[in-house]
Amino acid sequence: MQSKMIPSAARRVLGPLALATALTTPARAEMSAEELAKLAQNPVGNLISVPFQNNTNFNVGPRDGTQNILNVQPVIPIEVNSEWNVITRTIMPVISQPAFVPGGDRTNGIGDIQLTAFLSPAVPKGAIWGAGAIVQMPTNSNDSLGNDHWGLGPSFVLLHLEKGDPWVYGFLANNVWSVGSGSDASYNNFLLQPFLNYNFEGGFYLTSAPIVTADWKADNSQRWTVPLGGGVGKIFHFGKLPVNTQLSAYYNVAHPDNAANWQLRFQVQLMFPK
Repeated sequence: MQSKMIPSAARRVLGPLALATALTTPARAEMSAEELAKLAQNPVGNLISVPFQNNTNFNVGPRDGTQNILNVQPVIPIEVNSEWNVITRTIMPVISQPAFVPGGDRTNGIGDIQLTAFLSPAVPKGAIWGAGAIVQMPTNSNDSLGNDHWGLGPSFVLLHLEKGDPWVYGFLANNVWSVGSGSDASYNNFLLQPFLNYNFEGGFYLTSAPIVTADWKADNSQRWTVPLGGGVGKIFHFGKLPVNTQLSAYYNVAHPDNAANWQLRFQVQLMFPK
């Protein structure tokens, strides 16, 4: 874990996933709630969506405070041609950080923004995949909420999603290295998010999307954060607008000292199918 703690926490973002389908889909009015739920479980699809994911982390820091990170995660597809799409995903963390010393004040502000761009087949045959790059920008509004280095690295996603199959599963992975100069310590951070969903009729589903992270520059005993858990999701409509909602909880079976031992995650995702 980095000395400032935030870059790896803000990556929880990464988190459960911002979603859309890479499969050819019918018009929105023709889609069932179950189809919309599966549409909301594909990270590299041809659909605009705006997830708001709130992560509340408990027992953070030497004083066991509560940290809150609201990730605003717009997903915008760009059609390259009839065979390829580029799916862009931005994660902007809005952070409320507890004080780490007696008498200290809570710190509120913006963390480091991450932008990922995946190249993905427009009409995949077999497994759905996307490959690209992730950039971390030093946009933090307070030194304690991020790192002043830029970051760059590869990102990859692979998933199974088939019509008539209630299961949607796969993983997303990236690694971000700091680049350039800066007064903060350099970083080398890994993220792996496996996800498993089972969909029922009516748009209700069970989900598990833990975010495993590693700080390769930390000592072995302080390197890994490994959560276990899951939750539920449901598709609702506000007028004609489909909205994906999700509630889940994760316990960190491994984590660095002073990092959270469990997390409550709530997400509201606005979906704009074509």
